[in-house]
Amino acid sequence: MGSHGVNLGEVAIQYVCLLFSLSVHEAAHAFMADRRGDPSARFLGRATLNPLAHIDPIGTVIMPLLMMVTGVPFLFGWAKPVPYNPRNLRNMRKDPALIALAGPAANFTMMVVFAVIMRVVVIGMDIPPTHEALQNPVFLLVFSMAMINMALMAFNLIPVPPLDGGGIIAPFLSSNGQRILESIGPFGIIIAIIAANHLLPGPMHAMSNAILMFAFWGQV
Repeated sequence: MGSHGVNLGEVAIQYVCLLFSLSVHEAAHAFMADRRGDPSARFLGRATLNPLAHIDPIGTVIMPLLMMVTGVPFLFGWAKPVPYNPRNLRNMRKDPALIALAGPAANFTMMVVFAVIMRVVVIGMDIPPTHEALQNPVFLLVFSMAMINMALMAFNLIPVPPLDGGGIIAPFLSSNGQRILESIGPFGIIIAIIAANHLLPGPMHAMSNAILMFAFWGQV
């Protein structure tokens, strides 16, 4: 994508990568909840990589497509929250944080895996370290997977509900702190989008440069 118009091929590849990455993220929440004693998400069909089980109309469809066609550098979104019953959990303090952390951890793992695959693709296909690399559909696919998972991890770690960052810190706050965090909930996504636009570009550019350094030169 660029100033000369929308590259529909790139949009399609990025959107497929986003759907898969969101599905991995949500399935990780469901699997962790099941491991910690609550099978609710599994019974509801959320422990799956099928994106149809996770789609949120705004966070999975409208907003990501708008971001892609307007050329936003880092693509992210969100899916339907994975439900769990806290009364079924083995540890009411630790387990909710583990369930919340499972999604970003899955994205981090995917980011690392696809960074390694990028390195293999660069070596195997002798791809030069130029912008023309993105014209190679194989490189574009693995590059998009690494970048999207990086952005999903960073976005979801913003410590406001309903994002995972809020769920990670909530169990360790005082009762007053939890009430304050809950009061942010209705405005959480708006706050997170503003925070993402102002706070995340610097760290994400640094991470993306490190991934590209590894992919092309084998070093960070």
